[in-house]
Amino acid sequence: MANLVISSSLNPQSRSRLLALIAFKTLKNIDVSVDWLDLADHSIPLCDGDSTYKNSKVKELREKIQNAKGILFAVPIYNYDVNAAAKNLIELTGDAWANKVVGFLCAAGGKGSYMSVMNLANSLMLDFRCLIIPRFVYSTGEDFEEGEVTDPNVGDRVSELAKELDRICMALSKQP
Repeated sequence: MANLVISSSLNPQSRSRLLALIAFKTLKNIDVSVDWLDLADHSIPLCDGDSTYKNSKVKELREKIQNAKGILFAVPIYNYDVNAAAKNLIELTGDAWANKVVGFLCAAGGKGSYMSVMNLANSLMLDFRCLIIPRFVYSTGEDFEEGEVTDPNVGDRVSELAKELDRICMALSKQP
């Protein structure tokens, strides 16, 4: 069972995707089994609470999430909340999230919305009994330039979170 890094941005110049790529490379470099899911590469329907669950692409993404032991979820912050694509993915894949270890990588325009991921974290904890890593990476536009993370502290925090995901997943897998 692999860990999964999800990039939920649909923007081709996504800053949250840059964070996700750092996390993915960190997990690869420490020889952790890791899979990649970029929502920009998948055309999925908007959840209608009915027929969309039968969509073949939704079933594929659901299986990918189901097979992960831990998930790093990279989300852009728009208008003081995570993007709609992230929430839509959770709505479509539902209980595939059950009992996962989840960490968040956030890219926002400014410093004012640093708590914006908490509604999603609470939903994952309460609805699907996810274990949310109690630290997440929150970055702002100041941390990026010309399609790169320019603040070395941000890159270090992303790597630290990726390693923490692996550490927690490994500890939980040793439980009887």
